[in-house]
Amino acid sequence: MMKHLKGGVKKGAFDEATAQKKFEAWKADKQNGLNKIAEAEAKAKKDAAAAQLKAEKAQNEEQAKKVAEKKAAEAAAAAEAPAAEAPAAEAPAAE
Repeated sequence: MMKHLKGGVKKGAFDEATAQKKFEAWKADKQNGLNKIAEAEAKAKKDAAAAQLKAEKAQNEEQAKKVAEKKAAEAAAAAEAPAAEAPAAEAPAAE
C-alpha cells in the first residue's frame, strides 16, 4: 500500500479497507495506462511495418518494370539483328 494511504489510516481519515480499495483502484488505473501505451506502441510498430512493406512493393514494381523494358528492348534488338543480316546475305547472291 502507498505511503500516503497509510498516513491517512493512522490519522483516522479512512479505515484500512478504504485505503486498500483506493490502492487497488490506483493499481488498476496504472495498469490500464501501461496497457494503452503498449497497445499504441504495438500499433505504431505495425503501421511502420505496413508502410515499409508498401514502399518495398512499390520499389519492386518499379524494378520489375525496368527489367521488363530492358528485356523488351533486347528482344526487339534481337529481332532486328537477323532481319538486318538476311538482306545483306541475299544481296551478294543476287549479283
